[in-house]
Amino acid sequence: MSKKFASQADLEEKKVSFDKLSEHAYAYTAEGDPNTGIVVGDDAVMVIDTQATPVMAQDVIRRIREVTDKPIKYVVLSHYHAVRVLGASAYQAEHIIASQDTRDLIVERGAQDMQSEIERFPRLFQAVESVPGLTWPNLVFKGEMTLWLGKLEVKILQLGRGHTKGDTVVWLPQDKILFSGDLVEYDATPYCGDAYYEDWPHTLDAIAALKPEKLVPGRGAALKTPRDVEAGLAGTRTFVTDLYAAVKAGVAASKDLRSVYHDTIGKLKPKYGQWVIFDHCMPFDVSRAYDLATQYPDPRIWTAQRDKEMWLALEGAPVPQSLSGVE
Repeated sequence: MSKKFASQADLEEKKVSFDKLSEHAYAYTAEGDPNTGIVVGDDAVMVIDTQATPVMAQDVIRRIREVTDKPIKYVVLSHYHAVRVLGASAYQAEHIIASQDTRDLIVERGAQDMQSEIERFPRLFQAVESVPGLTWPNLVFKGEMTLWLGKLEVKILQLGRGHTKGDTVVWLPQDKILFSGDLVEYDATPYCGDAYYEDWPHTLDAIAALKPEKLVPGRGAALKTPRDVEAGLAGTRTFVTDLYAAVKAGVAASKDLRSVYHDTIGKLKPKYGQWVIFDHCMPFDVSRAYDLATQYPDPRIWTAQRDKEMWLALEGAPVPQSLSGVE
């Protein structure tokens, strides 16, 4: 390979913040690394997205224990990507909750995704040997479900496809706080390797219709005012829209993937290049957009082998025989 994925060179530790958003809601964020949300009800705690390994999850648990001794009974998977879910076992939660679409993705591609992400993001899988295997939900829903943590109403909603087909948000109507998973990012580049570009803006509209006053994005700082929430939604929407428009224009001009990739980088970097993980995401984002604009309505499975094949193709290097024929 002429050079490594940008994420493989990302070895700098990030500063963790643990912000109280209300009596019931906290945000665990780390300068653009994957976020975790915490809901503290009257009788139990819910964790939204778990960190990448059980060892990494211990830091979340430590911070939860600084504010409550209530049992952690629920883990919610906002979607299925290994970096979000493989730390789940650390919480010893009674219920692991996911949408049916998310469970279907685990069945279809969980093992491949796990290996792909571990190779892409070595820093984000600290003590990867502590992962016991795939994370499986034991409480699966379609569309919407409501839990009551004592008197606290917690709505778990599928508002539409975007980052993946299984995207799930957690909404606290009383506090007007929403945990978006990777449907919303803030000053961080959306990863779109499994995305539905045409659906994503409409799903963001559905989030906006709830009128959240605070929002915990998938990456980036917690959004603590309605204006911040609006900025997070708008930034995500314009990135997704701009990228897909650039790729569609390249496809309409009969350009190949490599040409479209470099053209799209040139168009988007002045506006978004300072966002966290821009260089890492763009190969995957453009590849998925090119697939969607040509012949693949649904995302193809990423494997460690396909990652390498894609990267070599975008760099203009010959694909070795051992990688030829990979989907």
